[in-house]
Amino acid sequence: MTATATAAHRAVRAPADDRSLAGLGAAIRWETRKLRAQLRSKALLLGAALAPVAVVVVVGSQSRPPKDTLFGRFATDNGFAMALLVLGFASQWLLPLVTAIVAGDIFASEDQHGTWKTVLTRSASQGQLFWAKTLAAMLFAVVVLALLAAATIGASLLIVGHEPLTGLTGQTITAGSGLQLVAASWASMVGPMLGFTSLAILLSVWSRNPAVGVAAPVVIGMVMQLVGALGGIEPIRPFLLTTPLEAWHGLMAQPRFTGPLIDGALTCGVWCAVSLAIAFVLLRRRDITGG
Repeated sequence: MTATATAAHRAVRAPADDRSLAGLGAAIRWETRKLRAQLRSKALLLGAALAPVAVVVVVGSQSRPPKDTLFGRFATDNGFAMALLVLGFASQWLLPLVTAIVAGDIFASEDQHGTWKTVLTRSASQGQLFWAKTLAAMLFAVVVLALLAAATIGASLLIVGHEPLTGLTGQTITAGSGLQLVAASWASMVGPMLGFTSLAILLSVWSRNPAVGVAAPVVIGMVMQLVGALGGIEPIRPFLLTTPLEAWHGLMAQPRFTGPLIDGALTCGVWCAVSLAIAFVLLRRRDITGG
């Protein structure tokens, strides 16, 4: 009897698990299609592909390079330095905004338009919709970052050149190593991008207001940048979500050090886990079936 009951339990649980996975997959596909259909998403993707080219052309045509940045003094003569100059600017001001535009609206828009009751069908539960929207927002953030990186590096090397790069400690970095290190530096932005995406999702769920979900992460990022620039706050600097945005500097030193990258990945992971956990609990506790 025990074996029979166990077999019956497995037979019932397996289809239920399959239906759960199928519902989650359908929800992810639906949220991805919604993002692809939005004019805002298309504009962001187009801007990510074209804006870096315009920036490289404008900066490269300047008679005097921006010497107040780490690689600015070499930007007009070296494509790798140009790509890192754009990375430094984008990490401070652009990346939190780019991801918040989608992630900060992806939940709040359902409240604004009163469409929760429509999307909560039998094929997808509240939890499945949460993770579908979260994964769609994170995927979008990674795609935008990849477009920004590819467009920036490609335009910088084609327009400015690919001569050996001078590193932060004065060492000469060959073109082959320079390409790898610049690509790795851009790739190190994945963690902070996902961290700000999770923060924007939390604010979107909490506020139910798209304006708050989009603007608040950007403002918080600016405040963190200012706090991180202050003296005497070393104990809290490692816990700021903006600190990992600077971890790529260790790749450009000799010898290279990756400690900040590892610490930054842990910091971003904590921000993602805490933000998404709170957002999930807030959403599950709400009665949104009437919306």
